[in-house]
Amino acid sequence: MIYERELDFLCDTLRKCHICASVVTSRDPISSVIDLELYRMLNAHIESDCSVQKYFGDLEPNTMYKVTNEFKLCYLYFLIPSSPEQSRILFIGPYLSLPLSSRDLLELGEKIGASPKSQRYLEEYYMSIPVISEGDRIMVMIATICERIWGSAAFAIVDVNRSYIHPESPINEPAHSENFDDILINMKAMEKRYEFENELIQAVTLGQIHKETLFSSGFSENAFEKRVADPVRNAKNYGIIMNTLLRKAAEQGGVHPIYLDKISSDFALKIERLSSVAESNALMKDMFRSYCRLVRKHSLQKYSPVVQKTILMIDTDLSADLSLSSLASHQGISLGYLSTVFKRETGKTVSEYIRDKRIRHAIHLLSTTHLQVQTVALHCGIMDVQYFSKIFKKQTGKTPKEFRESIRD
Repeated sequence: MIYERELDFLCDTLRKCHICASVVTSRDPISSVIDLELYRMLNAHIESDCSVQKYFGDLEPNTMYKVTNEFKLCYLYFLIPSSPEQSRILFIGPYLSLPLSSRDLLELGEKIGASPKSQRYLEEYYMSIPVISEGDRIMVMIATICERIWGSAAFAIVDVNRSYIHPESPINEPAHSENFDDILINMKAMEKRYEFENELIQAVTLGQIHKETLFSSGFSENAFEKRVADPVRNAKNYGIIMNTLLRKAAEQGGVHPIYLDKISSDFALKIERLSSVAESNALMKDMFRSYCRLVRKHSLQKYSPVVQKTILMIDTDLSADLSLSSLASHQGISLGYLSTVFKRETGKTVSEYIRDKRIRHAIHLLSTTHLQVQTVALHCGIMDVQYFSKIFKKQTGKTPKEFRESIRD
């Protein structure tokens, strides 16, 4: 159908912004869109065999539904135009419409009867939830996609109230058990935060300043590890850590330490002068942009404009059409000229450079994600998984599967 590509684009974009997006049918179990382990921790009971339709009821076409539950978690969902025998639903969330402060989380913990130990699990989970305000560009994009697939700018938006009945549970007698499920939730939240940081570091290494918008939802007070009671001190501590990590990422991206020392020192001073968490959010974004600019400026300055532009086109999107003819036509030059200049300045042919970049990106994805090998191949711009495995083994001495197993070992 003509809107499938729009939906695929929307879901891919949301996932890159660390926002869950799933296409389900009305008959699928509710666990396919809601983390039941989390709701058990929040002392909110949901039948595990409950279907999506039973939980959300009948949905009207050309209508976007929004739920903000009592835990401040927000979800969006709506029917996708499809055949009558198969009712499909796009489900987005959870996300927060506003950042939650430490006080908000403490009050939420008290409301559900969380003990101090469980409170830590709760805070870890909320650290991993993206923040999307009503006027965010993500919301504009979702609304635009809805207009496209429904063929009209006029559609209904319905707010749905959903609450849960909690048994009386004083703070010193939590109603839910602090069992291994809670620890697993804590682990998932930490993994999400570390995944976000790894993507941030990878983007700086490649000088991908355009990826700033993908990380905007991750910069909030919830992202800062709460090691001390003072939220500003927590923000400063996190800033110091990220300054160090991004400096190392820029160095890995080819920037000489002589350029890194000044910018790193300047940010260290700015971090210590912070007076609010709001200031730290802006500073974190500035830090990301500055290190990306440093990589783009100082790791490419030895090349001519033609080679610089070619490298930037390759580094920006490894899954794009990176044929020699495409790269040359984008700059209005001949294939032969581009091939000669690129080889002379980099010591590699264009195809060798692209292959090396793809293998490095594949190593990063295999090391830091659980993506299937064929998915990793697609992200690296290689459609044939067998060919991908062949060139990966030629470069690394191991197949992708063997490489991932060696990392785990």
